[in-house]
Amino acid sequence: MAERKAFPLRVDARLFAAVERWAADELRSVNGQVEYLLREALRRAGRLPGVEAEEADAGVGADHSKIDS
Repeated sequence: MAERKAFPLRVDARLFAAVERWAADELRSVNGQVEYLLREALRRAGRLPGVEAEEADAGVGADHSKIDS
């Protein structure tokens, strides 16, 4: 398992409440939801290390849509 880093994060109370509700809907902790959202944003922006190789193996293009064969 990858090393995990802890750090304080200050957010607006309304933003936290919205993430908290979303996390509950997804049966995740708030921390897990924030990590999921960050990972998804990085993946979509093409900035998540290691994703390019995985997507190439899966036949997914740069726009994250399937490549037609």
